[in-house]
Amino acid sequence: MWQLLAAACWILLLGPLYGCHKKGSTTNPEAHMNISQVISYWGYPYENYDVVTKDGYVLGIYRIPHGRGCPRTDPRPVVYLQHGLVASASNWICNLPNNSLAFLLADTGYDVWMGNSRGNTWSRKHLKFSPKSPEFWAFSVDEMAKYDLPATIDFIVEKTGQERLFYVGHSQGTTIAFIAFSTNPELAKRIKIFFALAPVITVKYTHSPLRKLTNLSREGVKSRLDVYMAQSPAGTSVQNMLHWAQVFHSGLFQAFDWGNPYQNMLHFQQLTPPLYNVTKMEVPTAMWSGGHDIVADPRDIESLLPNITRLIYYKCIPHYNHVDFYLGQDATQEIYQHLIRMMEDYC
Repeated sequence: MWQLLAAACWILLLGPLYGCHKKGSTTNPEAHMNISQVISYWGYPYENYDVVTKDGYVLGIYRIPHGRGCPRTDPRPVVYLQHGLVASASNWICNLPNNSLAFLLADTGYDVWMGNSRGNTWSRKHLKFSPKSPEFWAFSVDEMAKYDLPATIDFIVEKTGQERLFYVGHSQGTTIAFIAFSTNPELAKRIKIFFALAPVITVKYTHSPLRKLTNLSREGVKSRLDVYMAQSPAGTSVQNMLHWAQVFHSGLFQAFDWGNPYQNMLHFQQLTPPLYNVTKMEVPTAMWSGGHDIVADPRDIESLLPNITRLIYYKCIPHYNHVDFYLGQDATQEIYQHLIRMMEDYC
């Protein structure tokens, strides 16, 4: 049962990574490549780096510094792409170059960076803890927002000399941003525009397989889920899955409940987990949602919209589900072209 649930979550949230442009084909060479190899396969330059967070996690991030052909000599605006739950940077390069956001941005003249959240395939190292230890997996979106995102953006700023950048997030990639940009004003000042694809802060109305996790005890979940999730293409922690179950049950955009007042006091200096207040986020935000999205349900989106203080654009795509934002064959027409025009207007 656990294997079926994990597989269902993967198929729904992640989808096929490579070769999805040839329907029914299993012979696409990219299917057997890592991220660097896929970028090179399509003729793009790449760089990969290790970013160390303040709490010791080593994150693998990727850069496409320019498009195919001669690089531009002037400084290129920086764009950072952040994937969703149990996913990876590969989401942004899984289609043909004319329909993959990372490649489109590079060809348009942007300096493209792609992150990987702690615990996924490309960010499974720590300065002190082994991935075989429970200490390594003691994290959720709280730590991704508090440590991963600031460390990554600081690294990009130092490397490029660009003080500000564009941020594109999908699903949990938007959740991390909503937390970070509403609680860390200095980090928020570095973001020109936040582009939120299938944004998620509450999952009250979700119908995804993840909902099944909420019917199980913490002890039951911890028995085998870490094994199954680790075998998915990217993976995440049990604690992160429990955090999403908590969000579903409570209906609140709130930090992870460590289970008792003592532990909460150690982590938050208060007896209960703090609530995240999205209205405090001052970053200009453009959002796209899907009418058939069973994770970022339209009713949850309705609740989110009034809380976005600087909402500069919103579009609902009626026929889109949760993974169409990076797998959809019409994503360039429905999203990417306008997203890039907004960047160009800002620059």
